[in-house]
Amino acid sequence: MAACVDQELLLGGLVDGELDAANTALAEAHVARCEGCREELERLQAVRSLLHAEGVRHAAPKSLAGRIAGMPELASPKPRRDRLPGWLAPGVVGALAASLALVTLLPPGNQSMVDEQLISSHVRSLQPGHLTDVETTNQHIVKPWFNGRVDFSPPVPELADKGFPLAGGRLDSIGGKTVAAIVYHRRLHTVNLFVWPDGDDSDRTFVKDGFAVREWTHNGLRFAAVSDIPSADLQQFEQLFVQRSG
Repeated sequence: MAACVDQELLLGGLVDGELDAANTALAEAHVARCEGCREELERLQAVRSLLHAEGVRHAAPKSLAGRIAGMPELASPKPRRDRLPGWLAPGVVGALAASLALVTLLPPGNQSMVDEQLISSHVRSLQPGHLTDVETTNQHIVKPWFNGRVDFSPPVPELADKGFPLAGGRLDSIGGKTVAAIVYHRRLHTVNLFVWPDGDDSDRTFVKDGFAVREWTHNGLRFAAVSDIPSADLQQFEQLFVQRSG
């Protein structure tokens, strides 16, 4: 089975330890549910082990390090003694102060990063074979499936009678955290509900790249529903989910 084209670079970086924490979590979560990428990761790890075996990897001579250190291009630059003209200094100081004030006042970009990951995780899940790790319409199978896989217990209410049948669940990664993703359908559309522990009690609603997102907090868990259904339908989904979650 072939690996996903959009994951090939991430798999290489994962094997070489070149990914940051967020992308490492994303890659590991994807590999856990994708057989093709899991096989590719095992192949890359085997090749890496062979290349590190004794007699295969060529050791550079010790003299090479000294020759590199002596290259003129690597010499430390001489300190500059230039000074700003007296008439320019106040302007530079003022601009620097304004820049520091702007940096202080601007909000952090964490929320924007999470928003991007919510949309991209939803889109990625729509690829064949990526939607669910456990595929079932039975809430009594999906809810216990998360036991031992995440350190919290997400509610999985039955909403089929209201037009949102359960499709299953999977593990995903948002903001560097492993989260639960509960999957519902709305006619021919998919609703991904991402769940993770969070004390943020604010509600958010926005539309990005044609996808509606609704976020809320209930009983210490943060919920983010993502879908391409109308915002009014997603609001109805939120209300039903909260009512039946107890």
